Amino acid sequence: MSEPFSDYIVYVDESGDHGLESIDPNYPVFVLAFCVFRKDAYMGSVAPVIQRFKFRHFGHDMVILHETDIRKDRGDFRLLKTRELKEAFLGELTTIVAGAPFTLICTMIDKPALKRRYAYPDNPYHIALGYGLERVYRFLQSNGQHERTTHVVVENRGKREDEELELEFQRITDGGNYFSRRLPFEIVFADKKSNSGGLQLADLVARPVGLSVLRPKQANRAFQVLEDKFYRDGKGRKEGWGLKCFP
Repeated sequence: MSEPFSDYIVYVDESGDHGLESIDPNYPVFVLAFCVFRKDAYMGSVAPVIQRFKFRHFGHDMVILHETDIRKDRGDFRLLKTRELKEAFLGELTTIVAGAPFTLICTMIDKPALKRRYAYPDNPYHIALGYGLERVYRFLQSNGQHERTTHVVVENRGKREDEELELEFQRITDGGNYFSRRLPFEIVFADKKSNSGGLQLADLVARPVGLSVLRPKQANRAFQVLEDKFYRDGKGRKEGWGLKCFP
């Protein structure tokens, strides 16, 4: 019997608020990051490296690496009291992200532009999800894995939001996509406190991608290490492939 599951797993996290009522002028975008890992590489190197990093800095591996908390020195990250400590911590974390073997697909929604273009704009999360899944499917096609089931792991966001997301996920994968065919994805909801290295990496990469588009001339060390991870077409272009900006 052939293996029903693909060799890949996808972890998804977001940056920014998907709401359209009150838009933050300093970060008026919504970014959805899809980190696609080969399962053997994830088990063999990614998860152990993250665990060793946590044991070294905290003495245990229960800490959740959350970008906002790290940036604002909150919770477990209050220990980053000095500039030197924080720089060293972020430098080591950046090295881990740089060395992690994953393919990155991001969709970014410009919320003010979306409101200007459409009288009744769709939910930015749902738009980003559709574009992202289509590109993950292309990636799986190019790796001969598109006929097998691939699991897509997302964080719980609340009962109503999760139900809406699951409905939209099913609509997209049942044929509401560019290919007009069923996409063999299954959604997996993870508790916000679940200690998933893949989800934590997706959380860490989403904001740097958003900032790279919003402020392309601003120094962005975290984004520099992601450049080589983007899914690209045969000519090496990431725009429209590993990075989809809409509208």
